[in-house]
Amino acid sequence: MAINKSEVFSVRVEPRIKAAVQTAAEREMRSLANMFEVMVVAYCRDHGYPLPGVPEDALRHLQTRKNPS
Repeated sequence: MAINKSEVFSVRVEPRIKAAVQTAAEREMRSLANMFEVMVVAYCRDHGYPLPGVPEDALRHLQTRKNPS
């Protein structure tokens, strides 16, 4: 089975946006990179953008976790 390497994706955002994403990541016990990936996948799915080459079941680990509080 081939293993795909992840890629670096740099983005510049306002400090308040970064703080909000960091807060969300901490609450869901995710890394900042994983939270960003979850958010992008959710956006693409919600707006009908294709995720070519990515099987639907391969993204289960990216499903948003429910906050226990």
